[in-house]
Formats: sequence, C-alpha cells, structure tokens
Amino acid sequence: MKNESKKISKLKSWWPKLGVRKWLNRSSANKLVREGLLMDSANGIRGSKLMNEETHVPVTDALDLRIFVGTWNVGGKSPNDSLNLRDWLKSPSQPHIYVIGFQEIVPLNAGNVIGPEDSGPGSKWVGLISEALNNNNNNKRMAYDERGYWVVVERKQMVGIFLCVWLRADLYTYVSNINVSCVGRGIMGYLRNKGSISISMRLSNTTFCFVCTHLASGEKDGDEIRRNLDVSKILKKTKFPRPFKSHYHPQTILEHDNVIWLGDLNYRLVAGHKDTHELLKMNNYQALLEMDQLRIEQRAGRVFKGWSEGGIYFAPTYKYLANSDNYVAQTSKSKEKKRTPAWCDRILWKGEGLKQIWYVRGESKFSDHRPVYSLFSLQLDLTSKYPANAATTVNTRSCPSKTSTNSAFSSTRASKVQAEEQILLLGRVQSFIDTAPRF
Repeated sequence: MKNESKKISKLKSWWPKLGVRKWLNRSSANKLVREGLLMDSANGIRGSKLMNEETHVPVTDALDLRIFVGTWNVGGKSPNDSLNLRDWLKSPSQPHIYVIGFQEIVPLNAGNVIGPEDSGPGSKWVGLISEALNNNNNNKRMAYDERGYWVVVERKQMVGIFLCVWLRADLYTYVSNINVSCVGRGIMGYLRNKGSISISMRLSNTTFCFVCTHLASGEKDGDEIRRNLDVSKILKKTKFPRPFKSHYHPQTILEHDNVIWLGDLNYRLVAGHKDTHELLKMNNYQALLEMDQLRIEQRAGRVFKGWSEGGIYFAPTYKYLANSDNYVAQTSKSKEKKRTPAWCDRILWKGEGLKQIWYVRGESKFSDHRPVYSLFSLQLDLTSKYPANAATTVNTRSCPSKTSTNSAFSSTRASKVQAEEQILLLGRVQSFIDTAPRF
C-alpha cells in the first residue's frame, strides 16, 4: 500500500518536468504506460492500471495475432455523436490490432485541399472508435476477455484520408519504430486530395505496414491506368527513415514482413456490358467480378503483382443513394451522376504467414459507400522482443503538414494544435493524479 502512495507522489513530482521537456519523446509515452496511464488520442489520457491482476491479460511467447482491418469512404460527411460503430467493428474473433482507414472525412473542395487542414472530423472518428472498442458509457467493452483496453498507437490525416492503428494495451511494450509516410497523388499528381497514408511499425520481431489509399476516380475506359500509376508511385515514393542507432527497419512498403493495403481503390466494372444491372438483380456477383478492373489488371500483372485478396461474396459497395439501399444507377429520378455499381472499397495483403479469416462489408447508410472490413491471423513470435524504449522506439513522419503553397500557415496552426493538446493532456493527467485512490 505504501509503495502505491509513493508511486503516486513520485508521479506528481516528475510530471510537470516531463510534460514540458519530453512531450514529443516517445519514451515518455512508454513511461506513462508503464506507470499505468494509457494514451487515448481522442480523450488525452485515460486512467487505467495495466499490469495488475484485474486487467492484465498475460501474453505467451507465441501469439495467434488477430488484426481487424476496416475501410470506409464516408463521402465528406462529419459523424454525429449518435453514430454507432460497434456493429462495424464487431469481429468473430477478438482482435489484438484494429487498423481503421477512412476516405473523404472532409469534402474534397479547394479550401480543404489547399487551405489549413480540418482535424475536427478525424478527432470525432477517433472518439467514436474509442467508444465502440472501450465502450466508455456502460463499461461493457468490446475488449479481449472483456477486460482489456485498446490504445491508439498512431493516427494521421491527409486532407480527407485518415488512418489510425489501435493496439491491445498489454501488447504495447512490444511495439517499436513507428513511422508515418504520406504521398499525394491528386491534382497534378501532387496535391493530397488523393494519395496514401502509410503507417510502419515493428511488433516484437515482425514488421508491419498499413497503407490507406484513395486512388484516382472515374469510370471511363483508361481510368484504370491512372489508378495503376497511383499504386506504382505510392510504392516508389513512400519512404520510412531508418531510426538512429536502431536495429534494422524497412524503408519502403515492400521491405516489410507483412503489408495490408486498404481503401477506396476506385476500380470499377469494365464499361460497355449491358447485362450489368441484370446480373446485379440476380445477385450474380461472381459474373460481375469477371468485369472488375482490379482483378483484370492484377491477372495481367499490371498492378498488385503477387498480392492477395480474399473472395468477394458481397454486393458492390458503391454508389448508393443517400440513406438508401438503392444504387444511384437504379433510379432515373436521381440528380446525382449515374454510376455503375462497383467494388471500389478493397483490402489486399502481402506477406508470409498472413491469413485472411473474414472479408465482408457493413450495411451503414451513412454515406454513398458501404464500409468493408476483414480479419487476419498471423502466428507471432514474442521470444525475440525488441523492448519499446527510447533506444528502439522512434516516431517519425515524412508527411508535410500541408502543401508548400501554405506551409507557413500550416506550421503555425500545427504548433497551436500541439500546444492545445499539451494543455489538454496536462489537465487530464493532473485530474487523474488528484482523483487517484490513496492506499
């Protein structure tokens, strides 16, 4: 009991210095975790005792790792507080990692592409995900053994693309070398209304890369070539700096042990087939998939050569009328552009030992896309653990805050946001210290 009191007293004494001098040092975050403070990007700091008998779930030397991956184009709409993500994030087997990617979390207009980045929707999505996973309202968490927490390992927004990675808390100390890299592939092949966010990390002795993309749109003949080029450029331009004085870490996407590629890839059905809508009415998805551009281009070796995708047994995910189960193409009254239904939203992977267990779509009517999600399995060796400490854990981003046309303004805004986050974090940690039970 006395030891617990001493720990809280010690926490009070070193926190102010830590908050000022080591805010951006990842070793500080690891120390907070070891002291029992869990990072939550939506709500600053969340109080939790990790390594005690009530909440800690032991990790053995070998782990059947489960990775939940979800992607959703939300059509430029910001979520409301009543949006429930629990049905989307449900899994037939409890995951250890959640990888959630969004496209168009803000409208892709000139103001959002060139102007200051609106981080509000991203924070809202993180808050909703946190509530769905940790279920703050009624303490019935969608958690491992109903006791664990998920913590945000990394999150990044690039205009409308948003990617966040969540890890089960008792695996946090196995994570190291977190890196982020962004590639803009929009207007003029440079602006960031389209492109990719990639998050690289090492979990124990295995490296992972999660790539969230929004590729070139359009359903005219030849538009698939632009999408193929986007993939090629993303693979070429995505670079992760090697941490200083660190063990080996991959610098490109394909150097990782396991890669999962998710997003609105925008591949459509080959134009000119008059029986498309008849096949759709009969739910003959396999016949429709013979016209799928991605599969055609992949079989020809022009894109994603050597990558895998699971069998698709669900209806096309795009394009729906708002708040409807009807495709835009099914009604002549719609003022929206006619779009042939297509499987725009996809999840692919590459890596030895990575197995897909599940590949389905959700049925939310929130946007003109349906969300898609998948569950992967991987046997992970935890015996050669690289400890997550200052020497091996580095958080590096090769993502500029904004395009060069607005770099000065964005730099100022980024500093302001960081300052606000520090104030929020300091306040929440102090609140936790003040309300912690005395023994």
